Amino acid sequence: MILCLGTTPVYQRSMVFERLRLGEVNRAAAVYDYASGKSINVARVLRALGEDVVATGFVGRGERGDALLADLDRAGIRHEFVRVDPPARQCVTVIDRAAGTATELVEESQPVSEDAWGELEQKFAALTPRATGCVLSGSLPPRSAEDFYARCLRRLGGRVPVIVDTRAGPLRAALNEGGFVAKLNRDELAETVGFPLDSDQRLREAMRSVTPENGSVVVTSGSEGAVVSDDRRAWRVRPPRVEATSAVGSGDAFSAGMMIGLLRGKSLQDACALGAACGAANAMTDLAGHLSQTDVEALLPRVRVEPF
Repeated sequence: MILCLGTTPVYQRSMVFERLRLGEVNRAAAVYDYASGKSINVARVLRALGEDVVATGFVGRGERGDALLADLDRAGIRHEFVRVDPPARQCVTVIDRAAGTATELVEESQPVSEDAWGELEQKFAALTPRATGCVLSGSLPPRSAEDFYARCLRRLGGRVPVIVDTRAGPLRAALNEGGFVAKLNRDELAETVGFPLDSDQRLREAMRSVTPENGSVVVTSGSEGAVVSDDRRAWRVRPPRVEATSAVGSGDAFSAGMMIGLLRGKSLQDACALGAACGAANAMTDLAGHLSQTDVEALLPRVRVEPF
């Protein structure tokens, strides 16, 4: 069972327009409401690819939270969430087919109580003995302890493959534990290290500074692919060109594919190749965290891996 933990899920609305005109009345060609957020996107992709998965974290009470959990039930995704008082947040993705763009409108998360954090840690402790892999992803709610992911790593004790997809303080705290894959995008890495990544040399320096002991780092850059390093060698993973509709959730699909590869005993670079195929397949759909296994299988042979 792969455990997917995230503390800031969303009830997502994706609105598709044939052509978006700012300042005018726009009528959507299609509207989709569904459970999303980084950890849920990961869980959805894992489930679509046939993996046994459990999603956990916080979900707000109220109609949005109920709808979020109901959508997970329809998707066959098992979940063990802690319900909290702040209502589940909603984010909106606006897809303009004519321009080929997807714009995200993000509602920020709200603080949760100390009691809720204690309940989540107890739930996580109860789930970890059955976990074969774990993906910890997303930002933490405001006023959270930045060492939360570090404590989760301590609980896992290096027993299973772990991907930590976060940035800044929570990532820096997790580095004290080591033994995991740090996954973040290029902007998040620049924020974490505090300097611009305006050359390959600067990118290498930044990656070295966030490479966990006995671990590795993966930096994604959208359609340009990813750079991967285990602190000894580095590779660039280039996905195939696809007709993209929305890349929202493609980084999460990458994490899911990478985890599957690691669990199958693949090398880091080959696991990331599977991740790249999943990210590209996600970009071909309107919805975050949605893809076709057939697309993944067709795209994987077209992924290129080369030394960096």
